[in-house]
Amino acid sequence: MTGDNGDSDGGTSDGREKSSRRRFLATSGVTAVGAVAGCLGGPGASGDSSSGNGQMNEFDLGSFRGSGPFVSSRPEPSGTSIRDLPSLSGTFGVALGGGEGGLYIDLFEQFEEIYPDLTIEHRTAPSTDLANTIKQEADADNVQQDIFLSVDAGSLGFVADAGATRQMSAEAISSVPSSFKDSDRNWVGVAGRARAVPYNTNDLSGSDVPSTVQEFPEADALQGSMGWAPSYGAFQSFITAMRLIHDDQTAIQWLEDMQAAGVETYADEFQVSQAVADGDIDAGFANHYYALRVKAWNDDPPIELAFTRGDAGALVNVSGAAVLTGADDTEAATDFVRHLLSAEAQEFFATRTYAYPMIPGVQPVGDLPTVDELDAPDIDLAQLSDRGQTLDVMREAGLSV
Repeated sequence: MTGDNGDSDGGTSDGREKSSRRRFLATSGVTAVGAVAGCLGGPGASGDSSSGNGQMNEFDLGSFRGSGPFVSSRPEPSGTSIRDLPSLSGTFGVALGGGEGGLYIDLFEQFEEIYPDLTIEHRTAPSTDLANTIKQEADADNVQQDIFLSVDAGSLGFVADAGATRQMSAEAISSVPSSFKDSDRNWVGVAGRARAVPYNTNDLSGSDVPSTVQEFPEADALQGSMGWAPSYGAFQSFITAMRLIHDDQTAIQWLEDMQAAGVETYADEFQVSQAVADGDIDAGFANHYYALRVKAWNDDPPIELAFTRGDAGALVNVSGAAVLTGADDTEAATDFVRHLLSAEAQEFFATRTYAYPMIPGVQPVGDLPTVDELDAPDIDLAQLSDRGQTLDVMREAGLSV
């Protein structure tokens, strides 16, 4: 799998790679309780913390929910609570891919506070790098981690195709819409992100923004005042979707036409969104949550979001999780994934990362349309792994990526 120049969720990895679970156990003298990854502590679906090894500390929703302008009037989330799930204990090895690693680690720490017998060892790197490593380990029948948590559905599809995943139960992932999980139950989305068009409300109205990306190069209101981040993984997934929906030549022509229209290049999509709010450009291409972060971190900035309809510009991608063949207990590892789909964890993703929740009982923040209201293209998200050909297309169009 071709590596990318930036993961779809943005940010940067801290560059640290945690020891694998097996190395950790070999060198730390962990007791037998922790020697099986995520071994169930005895409690069943009732979440009774009084039996077995799995103990549960008290917690409240506030420890998961974020703060700020998008949270104050939110409804309470519904769905399966952590209290209704089997307890977690032992040591899990998680391959954590993507630029939002710090936020996911915050969630892991919440889990560890709830379960005193739980340890989560994370190995952090870009999703595509981890996917390539997992494939190499699978080829040697020596996958080191229990869970792969990736910001990119394409990377999840890649490791599934490599035979490195184990099938999760249908019940465990039943709350997630079929378009955001693998039909063979090898991976499931845990948080969504929509492609969007942030625009400056001082210069444009929503009606000025075209309803399809193919119209942007010719839009009179946008000439010479658009921004993009072509080196960014999320943008490359968007171009991959364009190739899948149309063909390579259509993507090349669109990229060339956008450059002729004077689009400006930025290092990442947060910078694109901030430039829109600052009035440096009128509109841009970015994942939806970057505009929300600009709004949360600034005093009433002039930025709103528009969404195209039914095309690559309306792509909804997911961060997702897969149980790997390195897991000693598939059921326990699946229970870990179920925790990521709990009402509390989904509220965490919605209010701390501004991602789209994957279960119907948790609402997106602010005035975002729901996933059902977005007109996303009907494509297999796992096919977004074909990033190498996309890079070739972008280079042929004259972009330095």
